Amino acid sequence: MRHQIQHLLAPLPGTARQIDSFHFGPEGGGKIYIQASLHADELPGMLLAWHLKQRLGELEKQDRLRSEIVLVPVANPIGLAQVLMDVPLGRYELESGHNFNRYFADLGEEVGNRVEERLNDDPRHNLRLIRDTLREALAQQIASTQLQSQRLTLQLLACDADIVLDLHCDYEAVAHLYTTPEAWAQIEPLARYIGAEASLLASDSGGQSFDECFSLVWLQLQERFGERFAIPLGAIAVTVELRGQGDVNHGLASLDCLAVIDYLTHQGAISGEPAPLPELPYPATPLAAVEPVQTPVGGLLVFIALPGEYLEAGQLVAEIIDPIGDSVTPIHCANAGLLYARTVRRMATAGMVIAHIAGTNAYRSGYLLAP
Repeated sequence: MRHQIQHLLAPLPGTARQIDSFHFGPEGGGKIYIQASLHADELPGMLLAWHLKQRLGELEKQDRLRSEIVLVPVANPIGLAQVLMDVPLGRYELESGHNFNRYFADLGEEVGNRVEERLNDDPRHNLRLIRDTLREALAQQIASTQLQSQRLTLQLLACDADIVLDLHCDYEAVAHLYTTPEAWAQIEPLARYIGAEASLLASDSGGQSFDECFSLVWLQLQERFGERFAIPLGAIAVTVELRGQGDVNHGLASLDCLAVIDYLTHQGAISGEPAPLPELPYPATPLAAVEPVQTPVGGLLVFIALPGEYLEAGQLVAEIIDPIGDSVTPIHCANAGLLYARTVRRMATAGMVIAHIAGTNAYRSGYLLAP
């Protein structure tokens, strides 16, 4: 194992932070990148990363690693330090209000301009050229804030990886994941091993999130040059949602660790016989088919439906109770689908999204992510 430290831009004297990355296996071949808790109040991935760190160390001693595996257990030291009156605030940077998982550098056009005259019909040549150029372009970016410094540091660590796993969780949820239709064939085994009860697909969900800042580069280059040059899909990226914020325990982390190891074995990054693929709990569906269930009124939120429950169109999801006027407002879903995530709050405000349901018929467009 090789431990590397990447220092972030300090906004003030005495406020230095760093990103720690742990590198296992041989360099120069394939590469897997895994990071946890980019939303710093989402901690199941951090515990999973700790379990992976122990297991990868054992596998390295056994000479079973065939690819370099880079592990970043704490991807957001800025957000991890944001605690206000005993409440962790790890989703948005307090200074800018930005979501920590948005606005990563979009360099598809710049990389395309730099490589256009050097591309040819050899996909392996183009793969190396594009990765080298992307790394150079990222290294030349100048961060003016600590948040920008953190984003660029994470992108540089992952920009030449074959597979990028970004470990998150929701508020109260079953295991689910986000990836692209183009990557689904290679991500489906992970969905099976991890027991993803929803797999949500979109090529561009908006917001330039961490996983899409890699997949979009290659999709943009394929669209721009695909008729002239052989452009491979050089990065397979996925956001894995490890259930809910409260699901931080060794039992689940151990199972998830085994699932990730099985997946990496299946992909050939770890030598050995991969475990048989389990059944996929629920088929992959378009992210544009997800229904964000909203409440038109505020009040006490009492859920009727549970995460992991399949709902029919029009089924009761929750009730909103006005403890002063005694009104009870039922909240129904409009479409059939799997309720995969719901809010942890129990006092709803008017217009608030209280749950997400994975339907099958795409009906939304534009920005598809939560704020």
